[in-house]
Amino acid sequence: MNVKHSRDVEAVEVSNGVKTTKQVLISTQEAPNFALRRFIMEPGGGMPRHTNTVEHEQYVLGGKARVGIGDQVFEVKKGDVVFIPENIPHWYQNIGDDVFEFLCIVPNKADKTVVLSDEIPC
Repeated sequence: MNVKHSRDVEAVEVSNGVKTTKQVLISTQEAPNFALRRFIMEPGGGMPRHTNTVEHEQYVLGGKARVGIGDQVFEVKKGDVVFIPENIPHWYQNIGDDVFEFLCIVPNKADKTVVLSDEIPC
């Protein structure tokens, strides 16, 4: 299918996340080179420090969050873009009163996620 609405795509809980869901808007079976995902973090939500074997290109749709990438910490908001290289530790924490959501584009390669901590850094 070439066109669909995001409301028609199931949101699933992120297994290692807190108050975080993910929608796979364009899957690896639908497009030859990239997958498009939408992450939604409720206030107080986030994802612990982890690595992936694929890079991430992200666009923030709304809300505010603290994002750790390697040894750096950034505060991001609507309109910001984020690049996370493959195998670099990263984490997310919603720091606002609103939902934090972003689009995440990843290449269609095998991706292994390794969780490095069970807690979301503050």
